[in-house]
Amino acid sequence: MMNYECSNQIYGQTLNPHNQRKTPGGSSGGEGALIAGRGSILGIGSDIAGSIRIPASFCGICGLKTTSRRISGIGVTSSVPGAQTVLISSGPMARDVDGLALSMKALLSEHMFYLDPTVPPLYFNDQIYTSRKALRIGYYEVDNFTKPSPSMQRCFWEVKELLEKSGHTLVPFTPPEVEYAILQLTVRALLADGGSTLLNNFKEGKLDPNLRPQTFMYKLPPLIKKIISFLLKPLYPRISKAYGAIVGLSSVKDLWKLHVALDEYRERFIAEWRRLQLDVVLCPMLGPAYNLGFAGHLTTAVSYTALYNLLDFPAGVVPVGRVTEKDEMELKNYKGFYEDIWDKLFKKAVEDGLGLPVSVQCVALPWQEELCLRFMKEVETLVKET
Repeated sequence: MMNYECSNQIYGQTLNPHNQRKTPGGSSGGEGALIAGRGSILGIGSDIAGSIRIPASFCGICGLKTTSRRISGIGVTSSVPGAQTVLISSGPMARDVDGLALSMKALLSEHMFYLDPTVPPLYFNDQIYTSRKALRIGYYEVDNFTKPSPSMQRCFWEVKELLEKSGHTLVPFTPPEVEYAILQLTVRALLADGGSTLLNNFKEGKLDPNLRPQTFMYKLPPLIKKIISFLLKPLYPRISKAYGAIVGLSSVKDLWKLHVALDEYRERFIAEWRRLQLDVVLCPMLGPAYNLGFAGHLTTAVSYTALYNLLDFPAGVVPVGRVTEKDEMELKNYKGFYEDIWDKLFKKAVEDGLGLPVSVQCVALPWQEELCLRFMKEVETLVKET
């Protein structure tokens, strides 16, 4: 349901196995909690804005979002059927990177290619996964949209230093215009109809309280959304743009223009990647786990994950540390980039996280899942050695 709280009216609220006052993340949070709680060794999740990677991060396990067509999507349901601009991806979740690689080897088989001939017949390349060649790694600490929590920043820099000491080349990389990519491309693409298709899922039965902040926005008439966007612009420009984005598109022509804009953005992103001659990219991963009830209010805080759904790049999460008392102290001075309501809510969401797992995100170009996993394995190994 494009929500990462992991709660519904049938099973209730899923809790984080590390701290039951925290969410395990979602939407694949049940799987994340089960694996982290040693109830399962492997699972498959789906990801359209971070729904594999967020629960993996919040629960302290590994997760891989694949390129959208690397694994068959037959049998995977969508809350917005027919949407083809930002595509849902399936991927494995496990306790370690080898578990992810093993599941990919099993999935990328002749049997899957036969059952779903629309999937490119790309078998798992074990030579890439087991390579020991030094990598050229792009990195960025912030995306200038969602300011990382202190634990996110600290763990990111610790991993960056470990990679440099082990002989890899680290190159500063700046993803272009993340605010534009999230609000003008991703949100508009996912809610091109103003949210009406998504709302169809809630016509019957009770609405989970965690979904109310989102559905409230979607239910507003387009004119009201535009008025709210206009009124918020002087005080809260980011929230103003978000309300403007959920108005939806007015014509097929506008949808085609959005597709062109997305293609142009992807080309710019890859051009910068190629200019720097990068193999992979390292960036922060959303965390630590939120206090219960906050995810529905912070739908755009997923900028670090949703960017790679928009681009359709494989991206994986590796746990690398835990929240310290110093992180908690530094969080008290957190203000965010915009100092708006969302920044204040994010601060409250991640409070009281002492001891919770913290992760980093590893990214590769489309169809290079093996390279992404190889990078993740390198991070995992270096962290374990320290």
